Amino acid sequence: MKPVWIAGSIQLKFFMRMKKEKIILEYPLNRAAEHILWIMIGTPLGLAEWFSDGVTVEDDLYTFTWDEHDQTAKLLDKKDGEYIRFQWEADEGTEAYFEMAIVTQALTGNVGLIITEYCLPEDAEDLELLWNQHMEDLGNKIGV
Repeated sequence: MKPVWIAGSIQLKFFMRMKKEKIILEYPLNRAAEHILWIMIGTPLGLAEWFSDGVTVEDDLYTFTWDEHDQTAKLLDKKDGEYIRFQWEADEGTEAYFEMAIVTQALTGNVGLIITEYCLPEDAEDLELLWNQHMEDLGNKIGV
């Protein structure tokens, strides 16, 4: 845990901020076409097909909507056809981010998606279940 000092009007107060841990999940999508997979992870329209109910973009801010709940993430980095990396607004000022990266095995040509995300240790199992559901939705959309 990393200490955070916050100045009060009379005294300094000490708060502990739980450090998020990096979680890496790999999903095989063997019959997926890389260019279709990129459209699904690298474009707002594609993301709205499986990741959220809707996506709006203003500059480098992506607002994802789920059942009338909005969550905004900043686009940190993107390499067309390979990966896209975001940081949730709540994680600003930390090392936490989430990334979706396409990988192709050289020998077999099999395609997969590697998800990197940060979460509190007690949330890791729920996060994995959420991504499993997202990957099921993605697989249905791209036919794998």
